[in-house]
Amino acid sequence: MAKYTLNINQETRELDADPKMPLLWVIRDILGLTGTKFGCGMAQCGCCTVHLDGEAIRSCITPISQVKGKKVTTIEGLSPEGNHPLQVAWVEEDVPQCGYCQAGQVMNAAALLQKNPHPTDQEIITAMEGNLCRCGTYNRIRKAIKNAAEKGGTPS
Repeated sequence: MAKYTLNINQETRELDADPKMPLLWVIRDILGLTGTKFGCGMAQCGCCTVHLDGEAIRSCITPISQVKGKKVTTIEGLSPEGNHPLQVAWVEEDVPQCGYCQAGQVMNAAALLQKNPHPTDQEIITAMEGNLCRCGTYNRIRKAIKNAAEKGGTPS
């Protein structure tokens, strides 16, 4: 076990964890932030996507030892009030069915819009292709991302 001081959702948190423990389990089991989901455990589905210094990463394969000194943002920290333009667009476009993958989808889309505020359909498809949705809501996901981009994409 090692001691870590982490910046998660703009909050400093201190904890003890095995340096090899995936960030996902630190977030869910130690910190109790359950919005980030476990899907495959192999960085193939995107359910566990969070931001590390603004970059979308798969938390299921990222050891806690690699996040020291970096800022982690989970779905809970994207917008505590749930009014991030993507979250609003997700509701407006009625994106989720089962909802399981949606936190990872939103986090990946937020990283995309941070880098590219006005993506084309093809840029959205390319950026989002690593996030799987078993319900097949890809057209609504793309439409919601376009909707958010048209409204400014990222909160001020």
